[in-house]
Parts: sequence; structure tokens; C-alpha cells
Amino acid sequence: MNGAQLSTRWSSLATLIARLILGGLFIYMGLNKALHPVDFLKLVRQYELFDNHFLLNFVAASLPWFEVFCGLLLVLGIAVRGSALAVLAMLAPFTIVVIQRALGIAAAQDLAFCAVKFDCGCGTGEILICRKIAENLLLMVLCAWLAYCRGHLLALRFDPVPNPQTN
Repeated sequence: MNGAQLSTRWSSLATLIARLILGGLFIYMGLNKALHPVDFLKLVRQYELFDNHFLLNFVAASLPWFEVFCGLLLVLGIAVRGSALAVLAMLAPFTIVVIQRALGIAAAQDLAFCAVKFDCGCGTGEILICRKIAENLLLMVLCAWLAYCRGHLLALRFDPVPNPQTN
């Protein structure tokens, strides 16, 4: 086995591990929210993103199941690139909203930013904001990597990145 094959094998294994971690986490978080819809609705309401009750209820009812769906696709290796991009599209604005809420809490309670602790609605309970931001950044890096990489180990459907040399 030459170096290129070994590198490809390690990359495929790392991609599989990333898929399983990210997908499993989103299945867990989505199910946790879906099984406690009233609690999740209350948490979504605290962000004050929607004035319309219909829209608020729609987001609180559909977002957990969309997370589960994306997580399942990642675990199964189906539409990995698109699923990773969908998860990234959820994580990025959510992280911004969490930071804004934490800044508001820090200002209102005269706390240091990293001392702010609240339930952000992820399904894991109260968490220190700096830890949550670090977790989300790591998850976003995993998403970006899955959207770019070519790993297909144990994937049911995975479209490889087009090779510019074959075009």
C-alpha cells in the first residue's frame, strides 16, 4: 500500500467518524427537542426572533425533525455534502443568535461574557456560553470538512468531488 492509498484510507476513516459524530449528535439533539416540544417552544420564544405565533410554532415543531432527518442522512452516508451544508446553515445563524442573547444577559446581569450560562435550546441543558460557541465552531468545521472531503466509507450514497484533471 503506497502513501496515497494510506492517506485516502485515513481520510475515509476520519470522514466516517466525523459523519457519525455529527449525525449522531443531531439525531440526539433533535429527538430531545421533539420529545419535549413545550420546553423547546419556550426556549425558542426567549430568543424573540418571531412575533408571529404561527411562525414560532412552525419553527419549534419542524426544526427538531429536520435536525433528526439531517442527522440520519449523515449517519447513513446519504447526500453527505448537502446534509453537512444544511447543518452548517442551521449552526451558523444559531451561533450568532446565541451570542446576541448571551451579550444581552451579560449586560443585564453585569457578568463577564464567558460567565453567562443558560439553556440555549440545543437539548443539552444549561451550558456556559464560551463552551457552546467553541462546540458550535468545532461542529461547523466538521460540516465544512464533510462538505469538501471525498470520504465514502460505509456511505450509502456519496458523490465525490469532481476531479479537475478529468474535465
